[in-house]
Amino acid sequence: MSETTTPENLYTVAFYNLENLFDVYDDPNTLDDDFTPEGRKKWNAKRYQRKIKKLSAVISQIGTDESNTAPIVIGLAEVENLQVLTDLVNSKKLRGFHYGIVHYDSPDERGIDVAFLYQKKYFEYLDSKTVTLLLYDEEGQRDYTRDILWVKGKLKGELFYFIVNHWPSRRKGTAETEHKRIGAAKLNHEIIATINDTTENAKIIIMGDFNDGPRNTSIKQYLVTEQFYNPFESIIDKGNGSLKYDDEWLLFDQIILSKNFFDTSVKVPAFKQAAVFDDYFLKEWKGKRKGSPFRTYIGKWHQGGYSDHFPVYVTLQYSLEDS
Repeated sequence: MSETTTPENLYTVAFYNLENLFDVYDDPNTLDDDFTPEGRKKWNAKRYQRKIKKLSAVISQIGTDESNTAPIVIGLAEVENLQVLTDLVNSKKLRGFHYGIVHYDSPDERGIDVAFLYQKKYFEYLDSKTVTLLLYDEEGQRDYTRDILWVKGKLKGELFYFIVNHWPSRRKGTAETEHKRIGAAKLNHEIIATINDTTENAKIIIMGDFNDGPRNTSIKQYLVTEQFYNPFESIIDKGNGSLKYDDEWLLFDQIILSKNFFDTSVKVPAFKQAAVFDDYFLKEWKGKRKGSPFRTYIGKWHQGGYSDHFPVYVTLQYSLEDS
């Protein structure tokens, strides 16, 4: 007889690109001027508080159709600093989950970073580090981008490693920038090699906004090696995506698992499913963008939405006695 699946033994691991979660203050060391009251986007305290409220409502609901709680861990992209994360986890919708924060400032020119939140009830934080992706243009000038964050901890008593990414964009052309994302994939494997040197049969989850889809070279050939499985490859095959560009669905946001999640001889939670969290309330409901993510901005025009990305998540199933 198969084990009964109940919300009590299913837990969600998520990733969400928050689309420019900036505070309203100018940082003289970064290119954040647009996100100030005097800037091009007229970013102000009212708009900021509205975005915090909306994002916290989203995070509190990711995966709750399957689990009885919000994500027990979640990776984030496009956050400016520790303060915006503190405001987020202390918001009305999230404060009851008692999220801990892992964040480091990165060298990204705009001042946006990746981060990691964890419910302290389920995840015991042990260690974390950032690794800098060194990129240079044809003239030898440094191209500053987000660091890669890895976090070590015990999820319900078992040792896990999480690697959080936000890879270089396609802004200057997909083919022209592909080498940057391949470099990021290779750097992930340097981190993984370090993990494997210290932990036998390590349980690793890679997540991020990769600015490439599951079938692009950087993901398919360089990131997802024999040690890993990408459940989002089957999702893109069904025509689903986490963002839309030129009326085409893209799936840049993915969560990739080491294959020991599928080894029944190893005591580890089993992979249950992967999904894009694209509930109706997260979408544009009319006009030419109907069905697309309801964004905070389109260009300089404030829309008051959530993000230009949908969150993604995977569900892990524990045995009933371990839940």
